Amino acid sequence: MPRFVTRIWPADPNVPGGRAERRGFAYRAYVPDRIAEQVIAVPSAVAAAVSRAERAVDALNRNPPRVASLEVLARRLLRSESIASSRIEGLVLSQRRLARAEAEGDATRDETAASVLGNVAAMEQAVELGAAAKALRTRDLLGLHRTLLLATTTPGIAGVLRDGQNWIGGNAFNPGRADFVPPPPDRVKGLLDDLCAYANRIDVPAVMQAAVAHAQFETIHPFADGNGRVGRALIHVVLRRRGLAPHYVPPVSLVLAADARTYVAGLTAFREGRAAEWVATFAGAVEQAAAKAGELATRLDALQQAWRERAGHPRRHSSAEALIVQLPAHPIVTVATGQRILGRSKQAVNEAIRTLADHGVLRPVTLARRNRAWEAGELFHLVDDVERELATPDGSAEPRRPAPRRRAP
Repeated sequence: MPRFVTRIWPADPNVPGGRAERRGFAYRAYVPDRIAEQVIAVPSAVAAAVSRAERAVDALNRNPPRVASLEVLARRLLRSESIASSRIEGLVLSQRRLARAEAEGDATRDETAASVLGNVAAMEQAVELGAAAKALRTRDLLGLHRTLLLATTTPGIAGVLRDGQNWIGGNAFNPGRADFVPPPPDRVKGLLDDLCAYANRIDVPAVMQAAVAHAQFETIHPFADGNGRVGRALIHVVLRRRGLAPHYVPPVSLVLAADARTYVAGLTAFREGRAAEWVATFAGAVEQAAAKAGELATRLDALQQAWRERAGHPRRHSSAEALIVQLPAHPIVTVATGQRILGRSKQAVNEAIRTLADHGVLRPVTLARRNRAWEAGELFHLVDDVERELATPDGSAEPRRPAPRRRAP
Protein backbone atom coordinates (compact mmCIF):
# COMPACT_ATOMS: atom_id res chain seq x y z
CA MET A 1 0.00 0.00 0.00
CA PRO A 2 1.23 3.57 -0.66
CA ARG A 3 2.04 5.40 2.51
CA PHE A 4 3.20 8.68 3.95
CA VAL A 5 6.46 9.03 5.86
CA THR A 6 7.05 11.85 8.31
CA ARG A 7 10.11 14.07 7.99
CA ILE A 8 11.26 17.17 9.86
CA TRP A 9 11.80 20.47 8.06
CA PRO A 10 14.43 22.52 9.93
CA ALA A 11 13.79 26.05 11.17
CA ASP A 12 14.99 28.83 8.86
CA PRO A 13 15.09 32.38 10.22
CA ASN A 14 15.61 33.78 6.70
CA VAL A 15 12.29 32.62 5.26
CA PRO A 16 9.94 35.53 4.43
CA GLY A 17 6.66 35.70 6.32
CA GLY A 18 5.64 35.34 9.92
CA ARG A 19 7.09 33.34 12.77
CA ALA A 20 5.11 30.25 11.79
CA GLU A 21 6.85 30.17 8.40
CA ARG A 22 10.30 30.30 9.99
CA ARG A 23 9.77 27.56 12.57
CA GLY A 24 10.73 23.94 11.97
CA PHE A 25 7.86 21.52 11.46
CA ALA A 26 6.98 17.94 10.58
CA TYR A 27 5.69 17.21 7.10
CA ARG A 28 4.51 14.08 5.31
CA ALA A 29 6.07 12.82 2.08
CA TYR A 30 4.21 10.37 -0.14
CA VAL A 31 5.83 7.03 -0.98
CA PRO A 32 3.97 5.21 -3.79
CA ASP A 33 3.59 1.48 -4.21
CA ARG A 34 6.15 -0.26 -6.37
CA ILE A 35 4.64 -1.19 -9.70
CA ALA A 36 7.11 -3.60 -11.38
CA GLU A 37 4.76 -6.55 -10.91
CA GLN A 38 1.56 -4.71 -10.19
CA VAL A 39 -1.66 -5.65 -11.98
CA ILE A 40 -4.05 -2.74 -12.35
CA ALA A 41 -7.65 -3.81 -12.92
CA VAL A 42 -9.79 -1.37 -14.90
CA PRO A 43 -13.50 -1.41 -15.75
CA SER A 44 -14.56 -2.61 -19.19
CA ALA A 45 -15.27 0.97 -20.31
CA VAL A 46 -11.68 2.00 -19.52
CA ALA A 47 -10.29 -1.10 -21.23
CA ALA A 48 -12.34 -0.14 -24.29
CA ALA A 49 -10.92 3.41 -24.19
CA VAL A 50 -7.39 1.97 -24.10
CA SER A 51 -8.21 -0.27 -27.06
CA ARG A 52 -9.60 2.66 -29.07
CA ALA A 53 -6.49 4.70 -28.36
CA GLU A 54 -4.23 1.87 -29.48
CA ARG A 55 -6.21 1.40 -32.68
CA ALA A 56 -5.93 5.12 -33.39
CA VAL A 57 -2.14 5.11 -32.92
CA ASP A 58 -1.79 1.95 -34.98
CA ALA A 59 -3.87 3.45 -37.81
CA LEU A 60 -1.74 6.60 -37.80
CA ASN A 61 1.42 4.53 -38.12
CA ARG A 62 0.21 1.81 -40.51
CA ASN A 63 -1.93 3.94 -42.82
CA PRO A 64 -0.65 7.50 -42.49
CA PRO A 65 -2.46 10.21 -44.44
CA ARG A 66 -0.75 11.21 -47.64
CA VAL A 67 2.32 13.29 -46.93
CA ALA A 68 5.42 13.66 -49.06
CA SER A 69 7.89 12.60 -46.37
CA LEU A 70 7.45 10.48 -43.24
CA GLU A 71 10.46 12.20 -41.68
CA VAL A 72 8.90 15.61 -42.29
CA LEU A 73 5.69 14.75 -40.45
CA ALA A 74 7.58 13.06 -37.60
CA ARG A 75 9.80 16.12 -37.19
CA ARG A 76 6.81 18.50 -37.21
CA LEU A 77 4.91 16.40 -34.65
CA LEU A 78 7.95 16.17 -32.39
CA ARG A 79 8.37 19.94 -32.33
CA SER A 80 4.70 20.50 -31.64
CA GLU A 81 4.94 17.97 -28.79
CA SER A 82 8.03 19.65 -27.34
CA ILE A 83 6.46 23.11 -27.42
CA ALA A 84 3.30 21.83 -25.74
CA SER A 85 5.22 19.86 -23.11
CA SER A 86 7.29 22.94 -22.30
CA ARG A 87 4.18 25.13 -22.16
CA ILE A 88 2.75 22.95 -19.38
CA GLU A 89 5.81 23.97 -17.36
CA GLY A 90 5.30 27.68 -18.11
CA LEU A 91 7.78 27.93 -21.01
CA VAL A 92 5.70 29.62 -23.70
CA LEU A 93 7.20 29.70 -27.17
CA SER A 94 5.69 30.04 -30.64
CA GLN A 95 6.43 27.71 -33.52
CA ARG A 96 8.00 30.62 -35.41
CA ARG A 97 10.28 31.58 -32.51
CA LEU A 98 11.49 27.99 -32.15
CA ALA A 99 12.12 27.73 -35.90
CA ARG A 100 14.12 30.97 -35.86
CA ALA A 101 16.28 29.67 -33.01
CA GLU A 102 16.91 26.44 -34.91
CA ALA A 103 17.71 28.28 -38.13
CA GLU A 104 20.14 30.59 -36.35
CA GLY A 105 21.88 27.60 -34.77
CA ASP A 106 22.45 29.61 -31.59
CA ALA A 107 19.71 29.98 -28.99
CA THR A 108 21.96 31.46 -26.31
CA ARG A 109 20.25 34.85 -26.66
CA ASP A 110 16.85 33.30 -25.98
CA GLU A 111 16.72 31.24 -22.77
CA THR A 112 13.20 29.98 -23.45
CA ALA A 113 14.15 28.84 -26.94
CA ALA A 114 17.23 27.10 -25.53
CA SER A 115 15.05 25.26 -23.00
CA VAL A 116 12.53 24.14 -25.62
CA LEU A 117 15.32 23.07 -28.00
CA GLY A 118 16.63 20.99 -25.10
CA ASN A 119 13.16 19.43 -24.89
CA VAL A 120 13.24 18.70 -28.64
CA ALA A 121 16.62 16.98 -28.21
CA ALA A 122 15.30 14.97 -25.24
CA MET A 123 12.24 13.90 -27.25
CA GLU A 124 14.47 12.82 -30.15
CA GLN A 125 16.58 10.86 -27.68
CA ALA A 126 13.43 9.27 -26.24
CA VAL A 127 12.41 8.11 -29.72
CA GLU A 128 15.85 6.55 -30.26
CA LEU A 129 15.71 4.97 -26.81
CA GLY A 130 12.32 3.46 -27.53
CA ALA A 131 13.56 2.02 -30.81
CA ALA A 132 16.61 0.40 -29.20
CA ALA A 133 16.39 -3.34 -28.53
CA LYS A 134 17.49 -3.12 -24.92
CA ALA A 135 15.88 -2.89 -21.52
CA LEU A 136 15.16 0.55 -20.10
CA ARG A 137 17.38 1.48 -17.16
CA THR A 138 17.46 4.35 -14.68
CA ARG A 139 20.63 5.63 -16.35
CA ASP A 140 18.59 6.09 -19.54
CA LEU A 141 16.20 8.42 -17.72
CA LEU A 142 19.19 10.31 -16.33
CA GLY A 143 20.43 10.66 -19.90
CA LEU A 144 17.12 12.16 -21.04
CA HIS A 145 17.27 14.64 -18.17
CA ARG A 146 20.86 15.53 -18.99
CA THR A 147 19.96 16.27 -22.59
CA LEU A 148 16.97 18.34 -21.50
CA LEU A 149 18.81 20.63 -19.09
CA LEU A 150 22.38 20.75 -20.35
CA ALA A 151 21.82 23.87 -22.46
CA THR A 152 19.78 25.72 -19.81
CA THR A 153 20.80 28.06 -17.01
CA THR A 154 21.02 25.09 -14.57
CA PRO A 155 23.39 22.60 -16.26
CA GLY A 156 24.79 21.57 -12.88
CA ILE A 157 21.67 19.51 -12.08
CA ALA A 158 21.42 17.90 -15.52
CA GLY A 159 21.24 14.12 -15.25
CA VAL A 160 21.46 14.19 -11.45
CA LEU A 161 18.87 12.73 -9.09
CA ARG A 162 17.73 15.18 -6.47
CA ASP A 163 19.42 14.99 -3.07
CA GLY A 164 16.82 17.10 -1.27
CA GLN A 165 13.09 17.17 -0.72
CA ASN A 166 10.98 18.83 -3.41
CA TRP A 167 7.27 19.60 -3.51
CA ILE A 168 4.47 20.83 -5.74
CA GLY A 169 2.42 23.92 -4.93
CA GLY A 170 2.65 26.11 -1.84
CA ASN A 171 5.63 28.44 -1.64
CA ALA A 172 9.23 28.23 -2.80
CA PHE A 173 10.74 28.03 0.70
CA ASN A 174 9.34 24.93 2.37
CA PRO A 175 6.75 22.17 1.88
CA GLY A 176 4.49 23.34 4.69
CA ARG A 177 1.71 24.49 2.36
CA ALA A 178 2.46 22.13 -0.55
CA ASP A 179 -0.28 20.45 -2.55
CA PHE A 180 1.86 17.32 -2.93
CA VAL A 181 5.18 16.19 -1.43
CA PRO A 182 6.96 13.42 -3.41
CA PRO A 183 9.06 10.68 -1.79
CA PRO A 184 12.14 11.61 0.25
CA PRO A 185 15.37 11.59 -1.81
CA ASP A 186 16.64 8.32 -0.30
CA ARG A 187 13.67 6.48 -1.86
CA VAL A 188 14.05 7.87 -5.39
CA LYS A 189 16.64 5.52 -6.92
CA GLY A 190 14.83 2.34 -5.85
CA LEU A 191 11.50 3.64 -7.11
CA LEU A 192 13.02 4.58 -10.49
CA ASP A 193 14.57 1.13 -10.86
CA ASP A 194 11.14 -0.35 -10.14
CA LEU A 195 9.52 2.01 -12.67
CA CYS A 196 11.96 0.91 -15.38
CA ALA A 197 11.18 -2.75 -14.61
CA TYR A 198 7.49 -1.96 -15.16
CA ALA A 199 8.24 -0.13 -18.43
CA ASN A 200 10.09 -3.23 -19.67
CA ARG A 201 7.04 -5.48 -19.33
CA ILE A 202 5.23 -6.73 -22.42
CA ASP A 203 2.08 -8.11 -20.75
CA VAL A 204 0.37 -4.73 -20.27
CA PRO A 205 -1.50 -2.83 -23.04
CA ALA A 206 0.94 -0.23 -24.37
CA VAL A 207 -1.28 2.81 -23.78
CA MET A 208 -2.06 1.71 -20.21
CA GLN A 209 1.64 1.06 -19.63
CA ALA A 210 2.54 4.54 -20.86
CA ALA A 211 -0.17 6.09 -18.66
CA VAL A 212 0.95 4.32 -15.50
CA ALA A 213 4.67 4.83 -16.18
CA HIS A 214 4.13 8.56 -16.72
CA ALA A 215 2.00 9.00 -13.61
CA GLN A 216 4.42 7.02 -11.46
CA PHE A 217 7.35 9.08 -12.75
CA GLU A 218 5.56 12.33 -11.91
CA THR A 219 4.74 10.94 -8.46
CA ILE A 220 8.39 10.10 -7.81
CA HIS A 221 9.46 13.53 -9.14
CA PRO A 222 13.11 12.41 -9.17
CA PHE A 223 14.79 15.61 -10.34
CA ALA A 224 15.15 19.13 -9.00
CA ASP A 225 13.70 20.46 -12.28
CA GLY A 226 12.42 19.10 -15.59
CA ASN A 227 10.28 16.27 -14.18
CA GLY A 228 7.22 17.00 -16.30
CA ARG A 229 9.14 17.18 -19.55
CA VAL A 230 11.14 14.01 -18.90
CA GLY A 231 7.97 12.24 -17.75
CA ARG A 232 6.22 13.14 -21.00
CA ALA A 233 9.27 12.02 -23.00
CA LEU A 234 8.88 8.68 -21.22
CA ILE A 235 5.50 8.30 -22.94
CA HIS A 236 7.36 8.32 -26.26
CA VAL A 237 9.83 5.72 -25.00
CA VAL A 238 7.06 3.30 -23.97
CA LEU A 239 4.86 3.64 -27.06
CA ARG A 240 7.82 3.34 -29.41
CA ARG A 241 9.41 0.50 -27.43
CA ARG A 242 6.21 -1.57 -27.53
CA GLY A 243 6.05 -1.25 -31.32
CA LEU A 244 2.73 0.61 -31.28
CA ALA A 245 4.24 3.78 -32.75
CA PRO A 246 7.15 2.85 -35.04
CA HIS A 247 6.88 6.08 -37.06
CA TYR A 248 4.78 8.61 -35.16
CA VAL A 249 4.04 9.03 -31.47
CA PRO A 250 0.93 11.23 -31.30
CA PRO A 251 1.59 14.66 -29.73
CA VAL A 252 -0.26 13.78 -26.53
CA SER A 253 1.18 16.84 -24.75
CA LEU A 254 -0.83 19.04 -27.14
CA VAL A 255 -3.99 17.51 -25.72
CA LEU A 256 -2.82 17.44 -22.10
CA ALA A 257 -1.74 21.09 -22.35
CA ALA A 258 -5.16 22.03 -23.68
CA ASP A 259 -6.76 21.12 -20.34
CA ALA A 260 -4.11 21.28 -17.63
CA ARG A 261 -6.74 21.03 -14.88
CA THR A 262 -7.95 17.65 -16.13
CA TYR A 263 -4.34 16.51 -16.53
CA VAL A 264 -3.44 17.39 -12.94
CA ALA A 265 -6.69 15.87 -11.66
CA GLY A 266 -5.83 12.64 -13.46
CA LEU A 267 -2.39 12.44 -11.87
CA THR A 268 -3.96 13.16 -8.48
CA ALA A 269 -6.48 10.36 -9.02
CA PHE A 270 -3.63 7.95 -9.75
CA ARG A 271 -1.90 8.86 -6.48
CA GLU A 272 -5.15 8.45 -4.56
CA GLY A 273 -5.64 4.90 -5.77
CA ARG A 274 -8.03 5.69 -8.62
CA ALA A 275 -5.67 4.60 -11.38
CA ALA A 276 -8.51 3.69 -13.75
CA GLU A 277 -9.63 7.34 -13.86
CA TRP A 278 -6.17 8.46 -14.94
CA VAL A 279 -5.85 5.66 -17.50
CA ALA A 280 -9.17 6.71 -19.04
CA THR A 281 -8.07 10.36 -19.21
CA PHE A 282 -4.75 9.42 -20.76
CA ALA A 283 -6.28 7.03 -23.30
CA GLY A 284 -8.70 9.73 -24.42
CA ALA A 285 -5.82 12.18 -24.85
CA VAL A 286 -3.84 9.66 -26.92
CA GLU A 287 -6.83 8.92 -29.16
CA GLN A 288 -7.48 12.62 -29.71
CA ALA A 289 -3.79 13.31 -30.37
CA ALA A 290 -3.62 10.53 -32.96
CA ALA A 291 -6.66 11.92 -34.75
CA LYS A 292 -5.20 15.44 -34.72
CA ALA A 293 -1.87 14.16 -36.03
CA GLY A 294 -3.63 12.54 -38.97
CA GLU A 295 -5.56 15.73 -39.62
CA LEU A 296 -2.36 17.76 -39.48
CA ALA A 297 -0.76 15.44 -42.04
CA THR A 298 -3.70 15.90 -44.38
CA ARG A 299 -3.58 19.68 -44.03
CA LEU A 300 0.18 19.72 -44.56
CA ASP A 301 -0.26 17.75 -47.77
CA ALA A 302 -2.94 20.17 -48.98
CA LEU A 303 -0.65 23.11 -48.20
CA GLN A 304 2.21 21.51 -50.13
CA GLN A 305 -0.09 20.90 -53.11
CA ALA A 306 -1.07 24.57 -53.03
CA TRP A 307 2.60 25.55 -53.01
CA ARG A 308 3.26 23.32 -56.04
CA GLU A 309 0.40 24.86 -57.99
CA ARG A 310 1.55 28.37 -57.13
CA ALA A 311 5.13 27.56 -58.17
CA GLY A 312 4.04 26.16 -61.54
CA HIS A 313 4.33 22.46 -60.60
CA PRO A 314 8.14 22.08 -60.31
CA ARG A 315 9.66 18.95 -61.82
CA ARG A 316 9.68 15.89 -59.55
CA HIS A 317 13.45 15.86 -59.01
CA SER A 318 13.99 19.62 -59.04
CA SER A 319 15.48 21.51 -56.11
CA ALA A 320 12.28 23.56 -55.80
CA GLU A 321 10.22 20.37 -55.36
CA ALA A 322 12.75 18.99 -52.86
CA LEU A 323 12.48 22.20 -50.85
CA ILE A 324 8.66 22.08 -50.87
CA VAL A 325 8.88 18.56 -49.43
CA GLN A 326 11.13 19.73 -46.58
CA LEU A 327 9.51 23.06 -45.69
CA PRO A 328 7.04 21.66 -43.11
CA ALA A 329 10.04 20.34 -41.16
CA HIS A 330 12.26 23.37 -41.82
CA PRO A 331 9.92 26.35 -42.27
CA ILE A 332 12.77 28.88 -41.99
CA VAL A 333 15.70 28.26 -44.33
CA THR A 334 18.96 29.90 -45.23
CA VAL A 335 21.11 28.95 -48.17
CA ALA A 336 23.41 27.06 -45.79
CA THR A 337 20.59 25.09 -44.12
CA GLY A 338 19.06 24.46 -47.54
CA GLN A 339 22.30 22.90 -48.72
CA ARG A 340 22.41 20.72 -45.63
CA ILE A 341 18.84 19.41 -45.75
CA LEU A 342 18.69 19.00 -49.54
CA GLY A 343 22.26 17.84 -50.13
CA ARG A 344 22.51 20.12 -53.18
CA SER A 345 24.80 22.86 -54.41
CA LYS A 346 24.62 26.47 -53.30
CA GLN A 347 23.50 27.49 -56.80
CA ALA A 348 20.70 24.90 -56.86
CA VAL A 349 19.45 25.96 -53.43
CA ASN A 350 19.57 29.65 -54.39
CA GLU A 351 17.51 28.92 -57.49
CA ALA A 352 14.96 26.89 -55.49
CA ILE A 353 14.56 29.64 -52.90
CA ARG A 354 14.20 32.28 -55.62
CA THR A 355 11.54 30.24 -57.42
CA LEU A 356 9.46 29.76 -54.26
CA ALA A 357 9.95 33.37 -53.17
CA ASP A 358 8.88 34.68 -56.56
CA HIS A 359 5.63 32.74 -56.25
CA GLY A 360 4.86 33.74 -52.66
CA VAL A 361 5.64 30.42 -51.00
CA LEU A 362 8.57 31.94 -49.12
CA ARG A 363 9.15 35.45 -47.88
CA PRO A 364 12.50 36.99 -46.88
CA VAL A 365 13.28 37.55 -43.19
CA THR A 366 16.40 38.59 -41.32
CA LEU A 367 17.82 36.47 -38.52
CA ALA A 368 20.22 37.58 -35.79
CA ARG A 369 23.64 38.73 -37.04
CA ARG A 370 21.89 39.93 -40.23
CA ASN A 371 21.69 36.44 -41.74
CA ARG A 372 19.30 36.39 -44.67
CA ALA A 373 16.64 33.72 -44.48
CA TRP A 374 13.25 32.85 -45.93
CA GLU A 375 10.19 31.56 -44.11
CA ALA A 376 7.05 29.67 -45.08
CA GLY A 377 4.61 31.77 -43.09
CA GLU A 378 1.59 29.68 -44.08
CA LEU A 379 3.09 26.70 -42.24
CA PHE A 380 3.12 28.67 -39.00
CA HIS A 381 -0.49 29.75 -39.59
CA LEU A 382 -1.49 26.10 -40.08
CA VAL A 383 0.11 24.74 -36.90
CA ASP A 384 -1.16 27.77 -34.93
CA ASP A 385 -4.68 26.94 -36.14
CA VAL A 386 -4.30 23.32 -34.99
CA GLU A 387 -3.04 24.40 -31.58
CA ARG A 388 -5.86 26.90 -31.15
CA GLU A 389 -8.45 24.28 -32.14
CA LEU A 390 -7.13 21.90 -29.49
CA ALA A 391 -7.22 24.64 -26.87
CA THR A 392 -10.82 25.59 -27.68
CA PRO A 393 -13.61 23.40 -26.24
CA ASP A 394 -16.41 22.37 -28.59
CA GLY A 395 -18.98 25.11 -28.83
CA SER A 396 -16.75 27.71 -27.17
CA ALA A 397 -15.74 30.96 -28.79
CA GLU A 398 -12.47 31.29 -26.93
CA PRO A 399 -9.58 28.94 -26.02
CA ARG A 400 -9.51 27.70 -22.41
CA ARG A 401 -5.76 28.28 -22.16
CA PRO A 402 -3.28 30.67 -23.85
CA ALA A 403 -3.12 29.88 -27.58
CA PRO A 404 -2.07 31.62 -30.80
CA ARG A 405 -4.41 34.47 -31.69
CA ARG A 406 -6.89 33.99 -34.51
CA ARG A 407 -5.76 35.60 -37.75
CA ALA A 408 -7.82 38.39 -39.23
CA PRO A 409 -9.83 37.31 -42.29
